Amino acid sequence: MLRHARLYEGARVLDVGTGSGYSSALLARRFGSASVASIDVDPYLTEAAKKRLAAIGLRPPITTCDATGPLPGAYDRIVSMVSVRPIPASWLAALKPGGRLVTTIASTSLIVTATKTDDGSAVGRIERDWAGFMTTRSGSDYPPSLRDQFNVVRNREGEDISRGRYPVLNLTEAWELRSMFEVMAPGVEAHYEERGRIRTAWLLHSDGSWAQARALWIDPPEVHQGGPRRLWDILERIRHRLNAEGGLPLYGSRVTITPEGVCHLQRGNWTATIGQ
Repeated sequence: MLRHARLYEGARVLDVGTGSGYSSALLARRFGSASVASIDVDPYLTEAAKKRLAAIGLRPPITTCDATGPLPGAYDRIVSMVSVRPIPASWLAALKPGGRLVTTIASTSLIVTATKTDDGSAVGRIERDWAGFMTTRSGSDYPPSLRDQFNVVRNREGEDISRGRYPVLNLTEAWELRSMFEVMAPGVEAHYEERGRIRTAWLLHSDGSWAQARALWIDPPEVHQGGPRRLWDILERIRHRLNAEGGLPLYGSRVTITPEGVCHLQRGNWTATIGQ
């Protein structure tokens, strides 16, 4: 993430997501504590990082604050060690014109790099590289998952039953597919089990859409789906494009970020939006 930031002497750098303080330590050792600021929502982490860095002679300002809200200053570089969706408008506001933003999109492995323009937007690309981080949170903990819904649909008969085209896979471990799926159908939780040679996968969304696919090893699966959308059909269309074209248009796509933090992606005739 620091390499993608294209750092230079004299740049004012914001490290979003203090964590252990490791990235702040690297920045402060290389560029000096006065050039670095770091923020984290967790007061325990910020206090522990301050003490840890002070013990090795490094004292960059570390602030406890919600990264999705107003930021304490203006910066030439903002590098995020947490993932977001959408990109907070405050990040664009705190970035100086010509400044560079580096972040990841929540529930994907996408690294977004963009340079702020004079009109308050930013232009860049999805890097041909992968990274993944915990998502930002505003309160003391993350919102609840869809675990209760998963227990309800675990063995439910689908409203729509069909034979899938491609083998069952663990979507969480298939990074390129997972990223594309999150762009096309944001907010879906994926679960996977493998018992002997039986593979089962579930897709769940808070709107009530769900899918279950089960098969013996790489045989075509029996697919049960319910709710307002057919989530497995969306996944199969993405997999078909990957097989037909040898890749997906996501990585390397051009990114335009509005001042509100909405990302518009384009590569050739393909377009998508993150953050609406």
